[in-house]
Amino acid sequence: MATEPINYPARLTIDYPEHLDRLTSFFRIITIIPMMVILGLLLGGSPDHELEREGWEVVYHGGGLVFFPTILMILFRQKYPRWWFDWNLALTRFCYRVFGYLILLRDEYPSTDEEQSYHIHIAYPDVMNNLHRGMPLVKWFLVLPHIIVLAFLYVAVVICTIIAWFSILFTGRYPLGMYEFVVGVLRWSLRVSAYAFLLTTDEYPPFSLS
Repeated sequence: MATEPINYPARLTIDYPEHLDRLTSFFRIITIIPMMVILGLLLGGSPDHELEREGWEVVYHGGGLVFFPTILMILFRQKYPRWWFDWNLALTRFCYRVFGYLILLRDEYPSTDEEQSYHIHIAYPDVMNNLHRGMPLVKWFLVLPHIIVLAFLYVAVVICTIIAWFSILFTGRYPLGMYEFVVGVLRWSLRVSAYAFLLTTDEYPPFSLS
């Protein structure tokens, strides 16, 4: 089951699990460790010398995403190199699979490349027609109201995860209402990320979980 999101250039649905494994849910904070290590290396590790020779060293600067170079490319060349977009999209999808597993949304161990039950679509931007050159310089400011609201929403996500943990241990199910709320927060967060950090759209994200 997946809640259909509104029409925005960044969309997320996560299939609702009818049953969750009690044992792996109980030990989730332990089983997630290898994936957290891998994700940490991707987000903040030093460039590999072999990749550096192939021009990939830029990926590791700016927190894993190709962010600052993208700002400069949009500003001065009105381009968003496709391989930069593909990297940002793949890393974003991996982040959501790892985080979704951590907060008990699914049982499948996060894949580094397969979509699994996390359906993320971010449209490749038509920079010349749909992105304004100067917008990347001010988006960080424009998105501050979203960041403030999301900070409170993520506190609620933590509370929902704790309640869901007990529910899964006793019933093997994640309460549907809380599940839809948590996925809604992730969807909201994805839209903010696409607008302000992935820089794939100038359409201001809605204040909405749907």
